[in-house]
Amino acid sequence: MTRKYELVYIVSPDATDEQVADLHTQVDGIVQRIGGQIEKTDNWGRRRLAYEIGRHKEGTYVLEVINGSGELMKEIDRRLKVFDLVIRHLVVRVDEEQEVIERVRGKRTETSRRRRLARGLPADRLPGEGQRGDSDDDRDDRFDMREGI
Repeated sequence: MTRKYELVYIVSPDATDEQVADLHTQVDGIVQRIGGQIEKTDNWGRRRLAYEIGRHKEGTYVLEVINGSGELMKEIDRRLKVFDLVIRHLVVRVDEEQEVIERVRGKRTETSRRRRLARGLPADRLPGEGQRGDSDDDRDDRFDMREGI
């Protein structure tokens, strides 16, 4: 099953741009070999770390958005642990949040349809039918702070 992941890794500040590019090439090779796809690569450049890691106070940050399987991400994780140039790395699955949003939206829609049918209304809302707040009724008197009106 193909999922979307974000991989962020921090490369030692001692590394040259060629070494960072070589590291990206190696990650790309792993992704291609296992059947994934790199959607986007973003080199954030050299930045100060939030806290000191070992003797490092700075590092080169690289973000990669990868479409692939869990096995692919396990292999990338295993390989990045071995590279001496990589200070830290983190893999996050980002499509899981979209699944939760779609599931909640589906439940709300189904509940709304059931309630509308129970009241004798069509299951789906018609155009123009919706929440309160029509353009001709902009003012809500409940929150008028003036006295005696």
